[in-house]
Amino acid sequence: MPEILEVESARALIDARALHRPIVQVHAPDTWFLKRGLTPRAVRAALTGNELVAARRRGKLMLIDFATPASVGERRAASVGERRAASVAELPVGVLGLHLGMSGRVLIDGEAAGDPLLYASNRPDSAWHRFGVSFADGGSLYLRDPRRLGAVELDPDEDRLGPDAFDLKLADLRAMSAKSRAPIKAMLMDQSRVAGLGNLLCDEALWRAGIDPTRTADTLDVEETRRLHRAIRDTLRILGRRGGSHTGDLTSQREPGAHCPKDGAPLERRTVGGRTTYSCPVHQH
Repeated sequence: MPEILEVESARALIDARALHRPIVQVHAPDTWFLKRGLTPRAVRAALTGNELVAARRRGKLMLIDFATPASVGERRAASVGERRAASVAELPVGVLGLHLGMSGRVLIDGEAAGDPLLYASNRPDSAWHRFGVSFADGGSLYLRDPRRLGAVELDPDEDRLGPDAFDLKLADLRAMSAKSRAPIKAMLMDQSRVAGLGNLLCDEALWRAGIDPTRTADTLDVEETRRLHRAIRDTLRILGRRGGSHTGDLTSQREPGAHCPKDGAPLERRTVGGRTTYSCPVHQH
């Protein structure tokens, strides 16, 4: 399932392959996939004739800036001094928000990134192309989602999300933990508190930190919070290098009867925050 690491790989693909290519057609066959009042007519009017100019991300939400080709050319040719004096018309005219949901992948000219396909099919079925654009050069970008749980929106409210997990500061984690009586795992999965962490990454980080996922967040002491912050950073760094959220040491043992990779104890399987959770009853307290 796409978590922050998979969404980052999709963002990087868009950044590398889809920018500065004029859009000549918008495909929006699934109106349910368009969110927050967006309609096929509105998204076609917004994107057709424009170019994607920057690919950003906050947590699991991809934020793709788009602008008119004329303003793009002007910015490319401008000097630093001229950029400072640029008019509002030369700035991106909007932001396309893309969410991969539980099984989404981004495809650009046939190259894909996103869902690691642990729980979804990779069959090349065009019926799963929930949204897309065609470029003037003949190429295309599609969001393919077999389970239909992703989303497309225009000018999304980025501030509804908490700090990106890659940018999470120890002080932020301390402050949010002190104010929350939710289980620590549920708090970490709350995208309004920390953007980007999902089920697998939270289980891995808590396992590495030695913290029980059902502990209420406000019971963590100073040292435990520091340990958890370090574990989150290590988890993102290590699993990012390995290839995704599904490559954790604990992930391979997420099945009934499995044992802790650290101390060999039988793993405990529970539900926390509505998600299946695995933890070690021996070293996670």
